[in-house]
Amino acid sequence: QEQLVESGGGSVQAGGSLRLSCVASGYDYTSYCMAWFRQAPGKEREGVAAFDRDGSTSYADSVQGRFTISKDKANNILYLQMNNLKPGDTAMYYCATGYTGASGMVAIQALGVKICREPVGMQTWGKGTLVTISS
Repeated sequence: QEQLVESGGGSVQAGGSLRLSCVASGYDYTSYCMAWFRQAPGKEREGVAAFDRDGSTSYADSVQGRFTISKDKANNILYLQMNNLKPGDTAMYYCATGYTGASGMVAIQALGVKICREPVGMQTWGKGTLVTISS
C-alpha cells in the first residue's frame, strides 16, 4: 500500500524560502499524477503544483514563478521548492498521488496536466507539513 510522508515545513519570514519533500513508499505506478496541495484554515484545499506521468507540470497562478515542483524518480521523492514566500502561502501542505488506471489516463488526455491539481481524483494523501510565513 502506498504511503506518502511530507517534511520540510517550518516558519520563515516573508521573502524567505523552504523546500518540501515527500517520500513515497509502495508507490502506485498506475498513478498518472503527483502533486502538492495546501489548505489554509477556513479555506478549501488548493492544488499548488503537479506533475503528470510524462513530466508535464502545472502550477496555480498564485505560485507561478515562485514555486518549483521536481522529483527524484530513482528514490520516489517529490519536492516543492518555494521561494519569495508570502504570508498568504501559510497553510498545511500535502503531497498526493492519483488519477490511476484507465480513467486516470482518459482524464489526463482530455484535460491535460492541470487536472492533477484537482483533489477529487487524488487517491493517496500524506499527513501534511505546516508552513507558516510571517510578515
